[in-house]
Amino acid sequence: MRARRTLPALLLTPAGTITLVAFLLPMAWLARLSLSRASGGVLIDDVALTNYVRFFSDRFYLGVLWRSVWIAAGVAVLSILASYPIALFLFRSRSRWRGVLAVLVIAPLLVSSVVRTFGWMIILGDRGWINGMLAMTGLITAPVRLMNTVWGVLIGLTEIMMPTTTLALLAGFSRLDATLEEAARSLGAAPWRCFLRVTLPLTMPGIIVAGLVTFVLSISSFVTPSLLGGGRVQVLASTIYEEALETLDWPFAAAVSVILVLVFGLTLLGYERMARRWQ
Repeated sequence: MRARRTLPALLLTPAGTITLVAFLLPMAWLARLSLSRASGGVLIDDVALTNYVRFFSDRFYLGVLWRSVWIAAGVAVLSILASYPIALFLFRSRSRWRGVLAVLVIAPLLVSSVVRTFGWMIILGDRGWINGMLAMTGLITAPVRLMNTVWGVLIGLTEIMMPTTTLALLAGFSRLDATLEEAARSLGAAPWRCFLRVTLPLTMPGIIVAGLVTFVLSISSFVTPSLLGGGRVQVLASTIYEEALETLDWPFAAAVSVILVLVFGLTLLGYERMARRWQ
């Protein structure tokens, strides 16, 4: 009996040790640092909520928080809308080219996000492909400003997150049964009604998982918002970078990091409730 209790503990010990050393202890240190102060780049050991009061009492930082959340939410929605048909097609496909198509979908992951972001800087520029095509069709007389804007960041992040979103959707499509769709059609359901009443509810767990993964990766993204935003689109990740390495205010950077982790926690709570609803 004792051996049965000891074996699971021994099996969990390596993972528990890694989690403790690589996550819990650094997070505890970060939380402790966020309660300190900095003056002229000098760390002052203290225990106070000054950094959190500063963050939540300043409209600029509240705007950064709100902008980060809605950009991440927008990227999650757009990525799911763009990736859902692709994932559904790959899941249903029985073609011998299915493996090739799957490789093409995830191929962008083999290229650094920095390189892909530089590509979007060329596409979204005033003389880029988008403005060039719009000018050729006569729809615009002056370039549409896409670089250094929130919309440019939204477009770039959506494309960068699409392969990850597609994989998350495929992982969550396990409940989709083709026989249920065939039964609905045999009973006279129109294609759109079959999709809304059968396909969509069965794939909802995959949509929820994909939304969670995409949201978390988007809200913590640093490279793409920094390059496509040109320093004008402040998000939480860029704020942490500037406070830590430019102003040398490590305690405030730690406080912003803790707030970002809390946003992750709230997102996980929302995911858990939605997942229970669609079980």
